[in-house]
Amino acid sequence: MATPKLFQPITYRNCTLKNRIVVSPMCMYAVEEEDGKATTFHVSHYESRAIGQAGLVFVESTAVTPEGRISNNDLGIWSDEHVEGLHTISSRIQAHGAKSGIQLGHAGRKSRASDPIAAPSNVPWDGESAEPTPLTIDKIKELVEAYRQAALRAKEAGFDVIEIHAAHGYLINQFLSPLTNKRIDMYGGARENRYRFLREVIDAVRQVWDGPLFVRISANEYAEDGNDMNAFIYYSIEMKRQGVDLIDCSTGGVVAQGPDIVYPGYQVVHAERIRKHALVDTAAVGLITNGPLAEEILQNGRADLVFVARAMLRNPYWPLEAAEQLHYSLEAPAPYKRGW
Repeated sequence: MATPKLFQPITYRNCTLKNRIVVSPMCMYAVEEEDGKATTFHVSHYESRAIGQAGLVFVESTAVTPEGRISNNDLGIWSDEHVEGLHTISSRIQAHGAKSGIQLGHAGRKSRASDPIAAPSNVPWDGESAEPTPLTIDKIKELVEAYRQAALRAKEAGFDVIEIHAAHGYLINQFLSPLTNKRIDMYGGARENRYRFLREVIDAVRQVWDGPLFVRISANEYAEDGNDMNAFIYYSIEMKRQGVDLIDCSTGGVVAQGPDIVYPGYQVVHAERIRKHALVDTAAVGLITNGPLAEEILQNGRADLVFVARAMLRNPYWPLEAAEQLHYSLEAPAPYKRGW
């Protein structure tokens, strides 16, 4: 019987994933000292998912500045002092045959760790949120440099893959969306201008990082007058031209409304459309909870990787469960053979 596509390797630049199962970056809110430094919890959490035989394990959105944290309990990468702990996480993931990834992010107007909060424009998140302070051009340039420095630290920490977080209503997403970007300078207005900040971030990261580079986007904003699929295809084509290897297609978070209904695989259609029209590899996310669903997505060419989130929180050994559902014998790590 042929190996399911879910368990076939795939290569991006100098990095071969042993299978197409990716542990999606998920906020842990577990830095109790509020200093951005990794803890023993982070090491055990991410290592256990690697033992579970995922091909790629992503560390949560990691803030490129202190003000860019979603909460005070988030991981950070704004200081060289963060490198040691992140290196420990990366090396423990790799020790079990998985590749390690880190997502670089800045929360913008959705930060709960900064006062005042900064954003492209003075549009608050909701009726209870403070009005953001619009970023100056000089501050935008500082943030681009912060991403470059973060990529350097990610390289020093030994990660295999970097993902830029441009989704879920966080800072880069706020620049991309006409719902949140009301600027009248070169960073606002036409979609080419709204893309400028992300373009500069990608270029800055690529100056120091030659490994696989992914970008997560919110490919449906669930609101009138937001970006449509034509805009996301445009952004994806531009990202590919800049050397982005894969577009990770999530949805929502730009404004305080979401889909009317969610169901297994409800976001996959966006990965499928972008893959088809932008001719770039994509990742599918969104309630991918079992092996047959993941295999269908890959076999039908709807995406190239599957990112698994909540199911991985419930079960670090989800790849074994998926393999059993697909009648595939997944080799066990030596310490676990008797129970596998």
